[in-house]
Amino acid sequence: MPIVIPNNLPAYKTLSDENVSVMDEHRASTQDIRPLEILILNLMPLKLEAETQLLRLLSNTPLQIHVTFLRTDSYQATHTPPEHLKRFYKTFQQIKQKRYDGLIITGAPVEKLDYRDVKYWKELTEIFDYAKTEVTTTFHICWAALAGLYYYYDIGKEVLKTKRFGLYKHITNQPKDRLLRGLDPEFYIPHSCCANLDFKAIEANKKLEVLASSKDIGPVIIKSKDDRHIFVTGHLEYDADTLDKEYQRDLKKQSEIKEPLDYYGDTGLPRLLWRSTATLIFSNWLNYYVYQNTPYDLYKEDIS
Repeated sequence: MPIVIPNNLPAYKTLSDENVSVMDEHRASTQDIRPLEILILNLMPLKLEAETQLLRLLSNTPLQIHVTFLRTDSYQATHTPPEHLKRFYKTFQQIKQKRYDGLIITGAPVEKLDYRDVKYWKELTEIFDYAKTEVTTTFHICWAALAGLYYYYDIGKEVLKTKRFGLYKHITNQPKDRLLRGLDPEFYIPHSCCANLDFKAIEANKKLEVLASSKDIGPVIIKSKDDRHIFVTGHLEYDADTLDKEYQRDLKKQSEIKEPLDYYGDTGLPRLLWRSTATLIFSNWLNYYVYQNTPYDLYKEDIS
């Protein structure tokens, strides 16, 4: 089944040109099937790029998926045209009476700030609280993973002296977990982050388990034992050239910046070594954590 998105969303044409199976909302309304309702809180500055990246990963499944994009109301994005946000995004006030099968919260370039200094922190905590009872399972990416672990489980962070930036090797700690089903024992994920998690606090928390880790980073994929929360501290959704774009941008801002670790191959071009890993993890999340756990009627059963 294709992913259901508005046919005038810029990502629609990009994905169609890639031969990704997408369906517009009009055609989807004629299908005799209940699609999975996925909410995406997009906190990334370049929202159009993040939309395409996430929709590409969500499309690789036989399940029909209807996506709703969510933006913050307490902070207005400056890198995305206002008309795009108005046309394709909802605010929390507009959706808080609805329920969703799954929620994805993206990263944001605010790792150096204390959580309470983030302009939309209060609004984000309201969404975190909402997800406890109105969403079957939530997938937290990069900064959202740090923020979610702090809010739900009081896991602290440490601001790094230099940005963790590059392509890092990881190993599976729980290879039998359904999220990692089919994954190789070693795999790569791109990282671009200025903070690290308190590893000891995660190990000591009986409600959490580390599914994958890196000797250079520590825990990278963490989940709650009740399967309600997935935390991934890297950027599985990134395109092949995303780190390169960030590197070129940072070079213009400062003279002393290291190139992304282990990212450029012998030819000097980015090495795309995580696409199959990303596709597999998102497909497993949709199948095992969303589809097989969510009730058919979201409004008749308690999903908290």
